Amino acid sequence: MKNMKNLIPFLMLITLVITSCKKEETIVVEDETPIEVQLTATELEMMHYMMEEEKLAYDVYVTLFDIYGTIIFNSISKSELTHIAAVNQLLAKYNITNTASSTIGVYNIEHIQELYDALVAKGSLSLIDALTVGAIIEDVDIYDLEKYLGETENADIISVFNFLNCGSRNHLRGFMGQLELQGVNYTPQYITQERFDEIVNDSHETCASYTLD
Repeated sequence: MKNMKNLIPFLMLITLVITSCKKEETIVVEDETPIEVQLTATELEMMHYMMEEEKLAYDVYVTLFDIYGTIIFNSISKSELTHIAAVNQLLAKYNITNTASSTIGVYNIEHIQELYDALVAKGSLSLIDALTVGAIIEDVDIYDLEKYLGETENADIISVFNFLNCGSRNHLRGFMGQLELQGVNYTPQYITQERFDEIVNDSHETCASYTLD
């Protein structure tokens, strides 16, 4: 009995130590659990792709302005710089390196490279071809942006891509106005005819700025 009396306090002490250790371990795990927004592979791909596509628009318009000196290419190329900056800020928020080349006409994505080469070749033929190239660029831009907007729920991406899309709609209206002055019709190659008509028949928009939460 004497040994049992000595054993009981010892067992109580062991139980207290084990309970205390479990409580400390739980607290540490809770404190160290990170809370962060995860990008999907699709979201990562769309951000890089739109950076290259906005760069393509800028590069083509600068090139065509050098050839023809037509003011619409100069004014819209400046707008494309704000689009590039918006995507760059989006990449920076998520600590993603902007891998786009700083050289005009050079791209990391093969499809974008092929598109640039084809568009510059076509745009070099005549002013009407150059204006048609502008419509094609904004056509594909709207198509890609609206497709990507349907594939993400990330608020930052949605805000930036809506900003880009608004600008592209205005640019498409601008090029269509110039083509109409030349007596030329343009048939959309990417967005549907219904979507195209909806955009060009609407008024110029004031594009709200984007926000990054």
